Amino acid sequence: MTGFLVAAVVMTALALAWVLPPLLRRRPRDGVERGASNLALLRDQLAELDVDMKSGTLSSEQYSKARGELERRVLEETAAEHPGAVSGGRTGRWAAAALAVLIPVSAGLLYLQIGSPGALSPQQALPGHPEVTMDQIEGMVARLEARLEQNPGDAQGWVLLARSNLVLQRFPQAAKAYARAVGLVTDNADLYADYADALAMTQGQSLRGEPERLIAQALKLDPDHVKALALAGTVAFEKNDFNGAIAHWERILKVAPAESGIADSIRDSIAEARSRAGGGVAQAAPDSKAAAAPAAAPAMAEVSGTVRLAPALASKAAPTDTVFIFARPASGPRIPLAVLRKQVRDLPAAFRLDDSMAMAPTSKLSDHPQVVVGARISKSGQPAAQPGDLEGLTAPVKLGASGIAVVISSEVR
Repeated sequence: MTGFLVAAVVMTALALAWVLPPLLRRRPRDGVERGASNLALLRDQLAELDVDMKSGTLSSEQYSKARGELERRVLEETAAEHPGAVSGGRTGRWAAAALAVLIPVSAGLLYLQIGSPGALSPQQALPGHPEVTMDQIEGMVARLEARLEQNPGDAQGWVLLARSNLVLQRFPQAAKAYARAVGLVTDNADLYADYADALAMTQGQSLRGEPERLIAQALKLDPDHVKALALAGTVAFEKNDFNGAIAHWERILKVAPAESGIADSIRDSIAEARSRAGGGVAQAAPDSKAAAAPAAAPAMAEVSGTVRLAPALASKAAPTDTVFIFARPASGPRIPLAVLRKQVRDLPAAFRLDDSMAMAPTSKLSDHPQVVVGARISKSGQPAAQPGDLEGLTAPVKLGASGIAVVISSEVR
């Protein structure tokens, strides 16, 4: 199995294991197999089309038409699995339909962006099965945009476009696509919460203003919507309304699985809010298993510190070279949990990585007790690691750690 499929299956399993059961009441394995097979079909048939084009079997016009139809079939097959995907309401079918396509694509894309594709032996790749590249992903997004211009009433298409742009870190475009989606589907809490999140990224990660209104609308539609409650709590916390933040976050504990990563993170956030409200030591939030838990120091779902370039490598970097700062799990797949982009001219630079920078809605910093923080200077301007790039990694650090020092001190070979 190629590196792409390894990453895609892992990411799909993580996402669908959390998302699909409450959304569609079906086993997540179905979505994993479907997503993997769709991607395999897309990859293989794209390769066949390329061969036919180069051999002269297909004209340029025939090639373009066949490629468009192929991509359309993949999207339509996924949508067909969820016939109620555009019905709105609290079922979250919109999120399931979008994730069934985009999580596998996101996993592969993000692995190429931040991971080390060379870590997997090239000999393991199946001959004649080329990877789906960044250019192909961006091309599919461009063609989806073109189709939506012809069919602006395709609500599901707008959601797919929004999530695709989030993966590509095109936050303004993602927000615009969500705006079109909520204009067509007005009774879906998932859409309003995701729209608020994307819009916040366009205004310096601030939830004030329009994002706050969207969060309120999501909670009006679904008072127990976990993401909307989390965002509402954050809005209150930023306004120093700590009791309001606690009220929102405690509601999450009533609906989220007790042993989930989000529940652990929320309990820590509640402890921090209580500490701020009382001006004293943070108290652990009530837990069904430990009603009298001892006081605990807050551990926010973030890591922060500084990145600098080792003087010995300064001559090998140009001021305009791109710097990727990222956090990934300390163990398991090296898929990034949060990413920040800067330039060499910004170094040394302070950074903060948190759940608002998550690359996928179901793979976040708060899901992992320990992470590795790294920084990579891309000589080519492309996110995929290449020989000649400069990088630095930390040892595993605990979630909530601050003052982390990342030194870019080695060259990718």
